[in-house]
Amino acid sequence: MKSHYTNTIYVAYLLFCLLIAFASAQSLIRQSTDDLATALQQENGAKADSTLGEAHYLGKDDLEISSRDYKASPSNQVTGMRSRPPMSYSLKMESFNTLLQSNNTERYESRPFSVGGYNWSLIVYPNGNRQDSASGFISLYVAIDNSTFAAAHQEVFADLRFYVFKMTERKFFTIQDTNVWRYNIFKMMWGFPRVLPLDTFRNPSNGYLFNGDHCEFGVDVTIHTPFQRSELFTVARNFPNPRYTWTIQRFSTLLGDVYFSDVFSIGGRSWNIQVNPSGETGEGRALSMYLILNANEKVRPYEKIYVRAQLRVLNKGASPKGRTLERPLDNWFTGPGLALGYLEFISLADLRDPERGYLVNDTLTVQVEMEAISSTRYFPS
Repeated sequence: MKSHYTNTIYVAYLLFCLLIAFASAQSLIRQSTDDLATALQQENGAKADSTLGEAHYLGKDDLEISSRDYKASPSNQVTGMRSRPPMSYSLKMESFNTLLQSNNTERYESRPFSVGGYNWSLIVYPNGNRQDSASGFISLYVAIDNSTFAAAHQEVFADLRFYVFKMTERKFFTIQDTNVWRYNIFKMMWGFPRVLPLDTFRNPSNGYLFNGDHCEFGVDVTIHTPFQRSELFTVARNFPNPRYTWTIQRFSTLLGDVYFSDVFSIGGRSWNIQVNPSGETGEGRALSMYLILNANEKVRPYEKIYVRAQLRVLNKGASPKGRTLERPLDNWFTGPGLALGYLEFISLADLRDPERGYLVNDTLTVQVEMEAISSTRYFPS
């Protein structure tokens, strides 16, 4: 009985081993067959479609179809009229209807033209691209010459604007997409299958066909390259010590035209307050007051500093009529030494009125309170 049980186990083990060996052989045969088919397809010029989960090889015709798998949404299309001609390429035809009536000519492809270091071709389907379900329309595309790619995995992002000349208005009908088009070796042709209905295009009253059988198409190709330089603009608020107060003693004895406070720092910048006791023009009617970005500040030639602040003449008296006089500053400093403020901040009559409390014991107190200061970082610095 024991011997029979042992033999049964042994037979089952052999059957299991044979099953494993058979499955491995099937897998190996299938893999060898796939590799052979792949090699044959590659010899015939097919290329792998990296957008699929497994390698899928496309012939020339399939490659063109796959390159148009993005359908431009009508909401993303922008059309209009433009007086300026195309910048990248113009294609004029003097025998459009002859081309349209040809049974062997589905499309016309221009010679290559260069934009951004790549070669492109403008492609016109006179009777629409049937593979894009556009029969009865004018179809326009731009194809890239993949031999101009620096590497097989390279991608080129481009904006395309297509043109159709309208003689009746002497302008160009234009169509473009708000999205950029991504070119690579699997997507080499992009465009619009339904630019204009063919009936509209051929109607002489619309002006797209003129002088009997003439028409003109065009395209602008704009290459999108990643930016290399940038900047970051920020505005700082809520400073730890936002106020600077300047006390000017013996004010009535000041004979100079202009006086400057000591340098003070707020928001990472150095500043001064400027006061003209008899006004900047010296006419003696009003006190002038300004905020100055200190002359020793380092500012790039193209840099601007936004400042929002309050300039004040403080009330130091005990009279109920007195109040602090405050005026806002909301402006841009474009360089060191620039002064921004008020030519007539307060009249000298009001300044000297004892009831207002601005001059107490011949002492004038002015103040600036910084509310916002901008800074800009540049990359690379």
